[in-house]
Amino acid sequence: MPRRARRRVPAALAIAALLSGIAALPGVADAAGATAAATPSITGAPAAERSASVATDGRVPVVDPTPTADPARAAEYWLDQYGIRSAWQTTRGKGTTIAVIDTGIGRGPVEFSGAVVGGTDFSGVGASDGRQPVGAVDANHGSWVASLAAARGTGPDTGMIGVAPEASLLSISIGFGATSSVPFVQQVADAMRWAVDHGADVINLSFTTNTLTWDRAWDDAFLYAFDHDVVVVVAAGNKGSGTDEVGAPATIPGVLTVGGVGRTEVASEEASTQGITIGISAPSEQLLGVSSDGQLVQWNGTSGAAPIVAGIAALVRAAHPDLDSNNVINRIIRTARPAAGATSVPDEKYGYGLVDANAAVTGSVASVDANPMGNLHEWVRLFRRADASPAPAPSSSAFVVPDLPEADRPDARSPLLPSTDTLLYGSVPLAAGTLAAILVALGVTAAARRIRSERAPRPSSRPSKEFPHL
Repeated sequence: MPRRARRRVPAALAIAALLSGIAALPGVADAAGATAAATPSITGAPAAERSASVATDGRVPVVDPTPTADPARAAEYWLDQYGIRSAWQTTRGKGTTIAVIDTGIGRGPVEFSGAVVGGTDFSGVGASDGRQPVGAVDANHGSWVASLAAARGTGPDTGMIGVAPEASLLSISIGFGATSSVPFVQQVADAMRWAVDHGADVINLSFTTNTLTWDRAWDDAFLYAFDHDVVVVVAAGNKGSGTDEVGAPATIPGVLTVGGVGRTEVASEEASTQGITIGISAPSEQLLGVSSDGQLVQWNGTSGAAPIVAGIAALVRAAHPDLDSNNVINRIIRTARPAAGATSVPDEKYGYGLVDANAAVTGSVASVDANPMGNLHEWVRLFRRADASPAPAPSSSAFVVPDLPEADRPDARSPLLPSTDTLLYGSVPLAAGTLAAILVALGVTAAARRIRSERAPRPSSRPSKEFPHL
């Protein structure tokens, strides 16, 4: 199967399955007994992936199995390297249910026989049972993810086997990008609720939106899962697919975000990313996956690292049925092995370290009262405070508005003519004031004349000395 070329998409539009490369495995029989191509095409594969995945002869090196070894089982290096086979001595996940919200789990592969116990479709283009692969590009993605979590092999010691091979699966199909006309946010929100209502103990989400924030519809959907004691495992994203840092849903408080490492346990440059919300690391390179048609492929991406951890979460829940989801997550991160490349704990590339299935299942870990990966309730309280007050409830009966009073009729007279108001409050007071002022002025004038006349000298009655009477 051709390897998908690396591509970068705008953050606002990026809703992608997290895989960075696939290749058919040579010499590995599929469920129908056919043999995959011996020299798979890898056109368009990044150089770093090509050097890690392909030998000099162009073939995909898995292992050099002995004549009696099953090539699929021999290729699953993570079973021993990460303590999964040792954990199987305690439990294989019986009694737990993993919901795979992805592009659907194929009906054909025998690896899923008896594993899928229910499913549905929220893309609007899939089958009612969620078993019809959705999408032209990512149709096999859901089957690959599910096979890593809980495939049951083709026999006791043959065929690909998942981390929790006795766990049950829910196949919930959604459409990435333009595959569906239903808004992606709504598909995921509805799928989360359906998974919880149908008995999921663990929910796996192997996709990213490449944005730090998320729609408010996801607040309620993820809180619904947390409040119903469900572990939510999320892929961190891949730099090879354009994810330079973790994006939602990996940024939602309370989810267990999984980063990816290569076979040498060093953070993958192509098949992982970085971010402070990464909680644990798991293999993301040279992974196996069962396609919807039964073909076995090798692929890379944190889309594969997440279901490995989801399977381990199922093992922990099966071994410790009394633990709530907070303590399941706490066991996984507290029993992690230190990563040689980490500079702190938690680290932005490795989280708390490399997942150790056996230690998570059998180790002694103190219990906690809160989710170590954060509290979504508190986040909503702080950052969605505008929505905290309840909206007013609509009235059951219609509100009757009383009739408005009749409007005043306009005065048809000329605005230049005096009105009653202008005469009463303008002209009459003005005239009265003017008359009073005039009367006061006349009184003052009369008084002034009287005073002057009284002060004037009166004529003398004596004869003049200069002109005596003749």
